[in-house]
This record gives sequence, structure tokens and C-alpha cells, in this order.
Amino acid sequence: MQRATEVNCFFACNHQRNIIIMKNFVEIAVIGGGVIGTAITYYLAKAGFDVCLIERNGIAEGTSGRCDGRVIVYDQVPGESCRLAKMSLDLFPQLPDELGFDIGWSQEGTLLLMESEAEYQIAESHCKCMAETGLPYKMLDYHQVHSEEPGLAENVVGGLSVSCDGSVNPMALAQGFEYQAVKQGATVYSNTNVLDIKSNRSNTVDHIITDQGTIRVKKIINAAGSWAGAIGQMVNLSIPIKPRQGQLIVTERTFPVSGQPVSEFGYIVTRLEQNDYQREVTPVMEKYGIAFALEPTNANNFLIGTSRCFTGFDLTSNKELLTAMAKRAIRFYPGLRDIHVIRSYAGLRPYAPDHLPIISDTEIEGFYIAAGHEGNGISMAPITGELIANMIGNIPQRIDIDPFRWQRFSSPKEVDNA
Repeated sequence: MQRATEVNCFFACNHQRNIIIMKNFVEIAVIGGGVIGTAITYYLAKAGFDVCLIERNGIAEGTSGRCDGRVIVYDQVPGESCRLAKMSLDLFPQLPDELGFDIGWSQEGTLLLMESEAEYQIAESHCKCMAETGLPYKMLDYHQVHSEEPGLAENVVGGLSVSCDGSVNPMALAQGFEYQAVKQGATVYSNTNVLDIKSNRSNTVDHIITDQGTIRVKKIINAAGSWAGAIGQMVNLSIPIKPRQGQLIVTERTFPVSGQPVSEFGYIVTRLEQNDYQREVTPVMEKYGIAFALEPTNANNFLIGTSRCFTGFDLTSNKELLTAMAKRAIRFYPGLRDIHVIRSYAGLRPYAPDHLPIISDTEIEGFYIAAGHEGNGISMAPITGELIANMIGNIPQRIDIDPFRWQRFSSPKEVDNA
């Protein structure tokens, strides 16, 4: 691991790069300085490519700096998406040493709670499907889950333990990718706004115009997250990614409500397309897509969530939403009623209409997309970086990437817009 003095010196010097005149030419430009963009920059630099990263603000100041940092596989639909998440999760334990940077990685697992027998039966079936992917799942009956979590409401009927899930400091993760990418030869232009992208007569990307200057390129990776659509418009691509707001509550430092991350399984049921099952939630909770999640922090307070709703790029905290979120949390852990809230914040998840990320080339020669991960950007950052680097280097992939290709949107289909 790098000492704090060396790392602080790096970021001080890195900030100064904005006053340096941009290169005239770079082989590959990555647009977007969140965990996806920095991961791609790192894996491309590691593979020996001449690459630069362009970020309009600071590294991890967008979505990556406004999330809970969970690295999870439990909420994936069985299939390629689940396999992709598991492959990415398997890369995390080695990242602190590989990046030479403390990313705050821990692997404490997740406990999912069931509030009805119907959910418990669905969870048992879900376990069988996920076991085929090699995921370590364990069902907990009523007595087991209450023994493990004595603060639970009495009518919680069971639990599902997923031991492989983990947590990371998302800002440190992005900074770690940036730190090692620069050591591998990458250039980072933060506080640099992309104004336009120009192609040549053969419809191949040619140069990027920014407010700091113009740079010629051979390839561009659009890793702008919720803003990927705006970058796509610069090359006349209509990318169906839009921001989906999520809000979190931060509590005071308090007694250990739970020693592990906990979520409700009922919300996962909706992602598994169990359309005949309805959670017992209020109309307000349904309106804002509220589901219970609780994550203890190293500072001995808790993050409480979650919500999902479309509000454009608005990051304003919503009192009605936060009140409903708190009520949902108290439903599972009545003791939370006596804990004070110290703040709340909102972030924007880059939502794709079929709930799968786009990791792909496009019909614009040299223009690639790596966006639309919604709430899985932290989890899938390493594998996304690896897939893009393999794509650029014509290296065979370890997984079938057809489900994540841009071309799936060329023939519009009915998708879930929830």
C-alpha cells in the first residue's frame, strides 16, 4: 500500500495537470471520471495503450461519490448479468495490492430478510438458480435469522445469507484506479468539459473539443454514466440511458443495530419478475420505489436506503420520500425509531431500460459505450474495465458479451420501465 504522504502528493500534483496544455494526440480517450471510467483507463493503461481520461469535474464527484459502495451479486437476475457480477466481485480482493491503494475493501456478506412465507419460497428457488453460478447462499429459518439478528421485528419469517458480497469506499476505488493508471502512463484531465466530438468523412471519430483545448484521438470510450446520452448525441447516437435518483439516510453514531449489511428480499422479487407477488408497502413507498437496506460504516453509524425514482438530474432531498424510507426501515428494525438522522443525500444511477449495462462498440467507428450499470456500477467496474480493454485489444472475452452490446437497442422491444 502507498503511504498517505505519497498519495496526497499524487493528488496535489494531479490537480495541477489541468493547467498543462492538452496533448495534440492520444490513442484512446475515456470520457467520465467515475469508477467505470477510471477502471477502463486503468485496464487500458495496464495493457499498454496510450490513454487519457477526461472528466468535467473531479474524480468520483458524480454518481460514484453519492452511493453506498456495496459490491453485490444478490440482486442480479440469474444468467449472464449474474455471471458478470460474480466475475467482477472476484477481482476485488486483489485490487488493493494491484492498485497499491487502500480502497476500503471488506467482504462481510449480505443478509436478505423475508417478511412472508411466499418470499421465503421464492428465495429457496432463487438459491437453486444462483448456486449454478457458484454463489455461496444459505437459507436461514425463523429461529436462525432472529438468533443472528436479535433486533429484528418479530414477524420477519426468515433470511438468506450471501457470504461473498462486500463493500468498498467508492471514491477511493476511483482514485485508486486513477492513481495506478497514471503510474502506468495514462493522462488525466479533470475539470475539463467535453463540448463536441468530430468524426472524419469515413464516420470514424477524429477529435474531441473541450473547454481546455482540442485533442485528436483514434478511439473514444463513453463512460459518462447518467450523462452518457449527452455524449452520444455528439456522434448522433440516441443512447437510452437516463438518470434514476436514489436517496440515502445517514444516522448518528449509535449502538450496533446490525453488524452486517442487511436488505429486504421482497424488492429483489420484483427484479426477478415475480409479477404475481406484491410487497405490503404504502402507496408512497411504491411511488418512490422504496426498499429497506441498512449498511453499518466504519464510523459506527448507518446508511439507510433505498429509493428509485425518475426526477431528471435533480439531487434535492425529498422529505416525503425520506420519511417513507425511515418507516420502511423501522418495519424491519423497530429499534431504529430511537436513532437520530444527521443528514441525507441523493445520487443518480445510470438507468438502461432493460436493466443491463451497455459495454460495446457502435456503428460509429472508434466510438464505444460503457454505461448504464444503474446501481451496479461499483460492483461491475473492474470487469467492465477488463472487457473494454479486451475489446480494444482484440483479446477473447471470458464471458459472452452479446447481452451487453449496444446493438440490442437497434430493434426496440418491450421492456420494464419500473
